[in-house]
Amino acid sequence: MIIAGEASGDIHGARLVSAMKSRNNDLYFCGIGGDALRAAGVKIIQDASTLAVVGITEVFSKVSSLVKGMAGSKRLLKNLKPGLLILIDFPDFNLKVAAAAKKLGIPVLYYISPQVWAWRQGRVKKIKELVNHLVVILPFEEEFFKKHGVPVSYVGHPLLDGDLPPVNLKEKKDTPVIGLLPGSRDSEITRHLPVMLEAASLIIKKMNGIKIAVSLAPTVKREYVEKIIGKHFAYDYDIISGGAAQILKICSLVVAASGTVTLEAAIAGVPMVIIYKVSPVSYRFGKAMIKVPNICLVNLIAGREIVPELIQERATPANIADEVLRILGDSDKIESMRNELIGIRNLLGGSGASGRVADIAMSMLADS
Repeated sequence: MIIAGEASGDIHGARLVSAMKSRNNDLYFCGIGGDALRAAGVKIIQDASTLAVVGITEVFSKVSSLVKGMAGSKRLLKNLKPGLLILIDFPDFNLKVAAAAKKLGIPVLYYISPQVWAWRQGRVKKIKELVNHLVVILPFEEEFFKKHGVPVSYVGHPLLDGDLPPVNLKEKKDTPVIGLLPGSRDSEITRHLPVMLEAASLIIKKMNGIKIAVSLAPTVKREYVEKIIGKHFAYDYDIISGGAAQILKICSLVVAASGTVTLEAAIAGVPMVIIYKVSPVSYRFGKAMIKVPNICLVNLIAGREIVPELIQERATPANIADEVLRILGDSDKIESMRNELIGIRNLLGGSGASGRVADIAMSMLADS
């Protein structure tokens, strides 16, 4: 049984399922996920798009779906008794499922750890209690969890298992293309896309020949994005579907919601400005609990701020436009940022993360 509650986890989970099936094609998979896991042959009992949410107050809009998903997961565990439960990120939901699995004696492999090193570190005790083996994908995570006595393996980042974009340190087009990557959840689109579009309008007024492209995540309906654009943007634009990799191929710079996509941009060597907004209540709670100086994965891995972060009240159209124009107006700054981003790519390890996780999972299956 496998549970991936978000778009990036769906893709990483699909690669893991394929790697496990290459070792034993008779394996049967079921659980919660999206199109990628479904295409990999997983029987989906509930689509992940009905569950994905960020923030404390934002969760209320998804309560009925979350309750349904939790009940369905517990029922499936009890009736099916799978040989292994694989959980991917999505901690508030998945740790509750892990507790149900432990009561039933079902081993748990947690792939892509909750970011407890950043906030709510008390969850480490729960992970140690409920998870048989934790697999981490960022280079500094293994030492943190070992220090807390959690059985852990570092496998490298699964983004490097895909077809990596060629590194191009030169300008991609005579006409700069700015990509807007507002997120993979409806709530993220609602909060981020209007601000990004208003910033894009300011940029176009100050810099001639700019083109705007908006990324459409697989979990978001095109009509939803088009409706927001119609309200907030009066210029020509392109909507690019097929995931972040497609829009990164054409962009000189992106304005992106903080998340896995920032690592995708780093791997592609694309300069970026990071933003993120949640409800005021969620922000106050989160700020009180966060233990790291940055929220962007690129900056966390670098150990310093190499791409600008505009969080909450700082994520205004004017601030975003100023940062974009500052970067695009300085060729030395662009080259320096691209080189630093390629350094992040090198820190993430080589390819093969999915295969290494598959080996751990097959070993756990053999022991169950």
